[in-house]
Amino acid sequence: MKSPIPEASSTLSAFLNSSLEWRRLFAELWGTFLAVVVAVGGGTVAYWSHGASPTMQVTLGMLAAAKGLIVMAIIYFMGTVSGAHLNPAVTIAFAVRRNFPWRRVPGYFIAQFVGAMGAVFFIMYIFGDIVSHGATVPAQGIDSASALLLETMLTVGLISVILGTASGARNIGTNGAIAVGGYIALANLWSGPITGASMNPFRTLAPDIVRGDFSTTWIYIVGSLFGALIGVLFEWILKGKPTSFGAIAAQGTLEMEKEKIEKLGGDFENG
Repeated sequence: MKSPIPEASSTLSAFLNSSLEWRRLFAELWGTFLAVVVAVGGGTVAYWSHGASPTMQVTLGMLAAAKGLIVMAIIYFMGTVSGAHLNPAVTIAFAVRRNFPWRRVPGYFIAQFVGAMGAVFFIMYIFGDIVSHGATVPAQGIDSASALLLETMLTVGLISVILGTASGARNIGTNGAIAVGGYIALANLWSGPITGASMNPFRTLAPDIVRGDFSTTWIYIVGSLFGALIGVLFEWILKGKPTSFGAIAAQGTLEMEKEKIEKLGGDFENG
């Protein structure tokens, strides 16, 4: 397929070069760490704040806003490096959508898992055993089937927003960050009290490993991965074949920006 813009072909060709892979993996590790620190830390601090004065207590709105804002910020500062997946469900979706090479998926998974585990241990070091209050579990009275259905639906929406905003040149970057961050905040506002609105297998798995309770982990793994596949199907129905713009969003533009800077430097030296 002919690229709609010359830069797209340059970026895709450059991405096959693995010389900067360590930067992409570090970006995924650091970005996932920050996202999970806020997600798990938010629930932990909310529990801790219940003993504080009313003006210091963390509310549902605060938690939802924090989760959306941190993802928005991460996309802004490192989306051009790795695509800011931060989530194995997103990586799977981009790979199934053919915007991301399958051979890079294991590396992204490892980086995301290490980042998530590091975040949980960081929170546990500060707050101790109450880190378990940052885990995602179905609310009392919500059965496994209902929780699975809700997490699946939430992930379908997340993947639809991510893939949809990655399909056009105007959506990559600013608009994509706002849309994804806004969706995460909205999902947490209305469904956070029910399932925790995880939409991310490692965000759930990491605290479950630390607290040693896997009784509901499967709900969040199955729901998010199944939701990712449905989201890809919906994107194909809505937009058809994958685009070069989608590949740029999934893989980052680090190499392309490097080439532009080098060319600019050469042009400057040549007068």
